[in-house]
Amino acid sequence: MDAVLIIQMIMAAVLAAVIYSIIGIAPGTDETAVLAPVTLVLVLTGMEPVVILSFFISGIVAKKLADSVPVAVAGIPGGVMSTPMVEHALVLKKHGLPDISIQKMASGSVIGTLIAVPVSLVLANALIPFSDMIKDYANPLFFFGAVFLALMTKNKILALVSIIPFALLIQGLRHLYWGVGVVPEGTNVFISFFLGITIGPVILTLFELLNKEKRTALQRYGKKNITFNNKKRFKGIPNPFKILTKKEIGTTSLASLIGSFTFIMSPVGITIFLGELFSSRIKDPVKKASRAISSMDGLTNAAYISGTLIPLIALGIPLSPMAIGPANALFNAPPVFTLEHNMHHILSSADFVVATLIGSIVALVITYFIIVKFSGQICAFIFTKIPHEAMLGLFFGLVLLLAFMDAGWINIGGVLLIGLVAGVLHRWGINYGVQFMVLYSAPWIIAKIVG
Repeated sequence: MDAVLIIQMIMAAVLAAVIYSIIGIAPGTDETAVLAPVTLVLVLTGMEPVVILSFFISGIVAKKLADSVPVAVAGIPGGVMSTPMVEHALVLKKHGLPDISIQKMASGSVIGTLIAVPVSLVLANALIPFSDMIKDYANPLFFFGAVFLALMTKNKILALVSIIPFALLIQGLRHLYWGVGVVPEGTNVFISFFLGITIGPVILTLFELLNKEKRTALQRYGKKNITFNNKKRFKGIPNPFKILTKKEIGTTSLASLIGSFTFIMSPVGITIFLGELFSSRIKDPVKKASRAISSMDGLTNAAYISGTLIPLIALGIPLSPMAIGPANALFNAPPVFTLEHNMHHILSSADFVVATLIGSIVALVITYFIIVKFSGQICAFIFTKIPHEAMLGLFFGLVLLLAFMDAGWINIGGVLLIGLVAGVLHRWGINYGVQFMVLYSAPWIIAKIVG
């Protein structure tokens, strides 16, 4: 690895830290929707894989650090993974401590990153000897993964029943494309279907707005006034180990360690479970909220990092909600990456270590300092100057472009159809993990059904 490549990795990490610090502060930006399309574009441009990995690691660390700001300041989740923290952040806000809330969450993210990086690298290398055995059962594993994640959702029966119909929709569209000749027979249209699932809720909402009755019935809101507390500003260089108490450091470290080992489970589910477990016996509302949000933020960061690195290094197939969601392009982005030829096969152990360290360190240094020191000013700027709809529109346009590149005009209709169905399923409580697992296992499921 030469100096030029290392400089490129650092520059990519800096760029990701800046971009996803801004996106993370914007409320309601789903991790998969904002990470997957950009990563896919970088892969398809032919950028060096090790540079892309640095960009991605920096992006997920920065995104998780930044999405604490809208939670603490406005009680609005910055992303799906920050939703469980809203209730506790509102408690701190009620007591006039939104600045403390940001510091606790950001510090929890730092500890989660510091623990997850070495644990993930060690655990991934320990699983390498078993990789061939695991990959031999990849297709049934994806199916059982869909069943497992369905059983972890609130609407278990609905999630289980939806697996086969959704698989039929996906394979039905592929056979339609083969039949009309838009793609060669046997070619699996994958990327655009994946992105259709990713922005399914957005597509569903846009179609609903075309329904006059539905649009008229929508509740109208006036301008929301959000007050920023500029008096309590952190002085000096922020140190996460001084911001958190010893008990908070202990529970955050333990949660991060558990999150690294449970990478195959739903991050949201394990975050809620452990966050409430570690804070349940605390009576003081402020101390309870502080313990919960610091532990939760550390765990989510750890789950994101381990869920990306362990399948990528050890297996080369996406066997975690994180790998099959935001990090999917690192595994499968035809024609550049396939399940038989991706970063797992291209990069060495040293490449993974260097890229991960550069990405995580750059994001921690840049984003953590900025978030803790200037969160109020940044949040005010983004809330008032950057429309949330503009970001969604950008990603929606990108998805339509990639759909056309995948299989022509007909595929734009196909992606909209998948997006509508995926959006409805998501609204019914069937999370992305189930839908993505079905996307991967659809050929195997249909083959088994028809014998």
